[in-house]
Amino acid sequence: VQLQAFGGGLVQAGAYLRLSCAASGSFFSIDHIGWYRQTPGNQRELVAIMSTGGSTDIVDSVKGRFTISRDLAGNTVYLQMDSLKPEDTAVYYCKADVTPNLEAPIRVYWGQGTLVTVSS
Repeated sequence: VQLQAFGGGLVQAGAYLRLSCAASGSFFSIDHIGWYRQTPGNQRELVAIMSTGGSTDIVDSVKGRFTISRDLAGNTVYLQMDSLKPEDTAVYYCKADVTPNLEAPIRVYWGQGTLVTVSS
């Protein structure tokens, strides 16, 4: 299973970006899929994650500005980031909890990370 993330870049404060992450390979299903972010010297933190049922968990600091969504197949996740702030600057990682097959336990996969830089 591979997760490929796209959409990072350099923007000014107040601008928007849309991240996408597509899962490919052989698997049965994806349970939770979403985004984490990390800045130098800090731990990776949850930004937003969505279950197959559509429930979401979003960190308070981005509520009202970031929206997470999945495509109908459930294998691609998007993060619409509006009203970006300099403190949103980080490397954003896609994470997916994948069921390889009906006989295997869930495995966690990470994407390669995409850099988001917000200038003031």
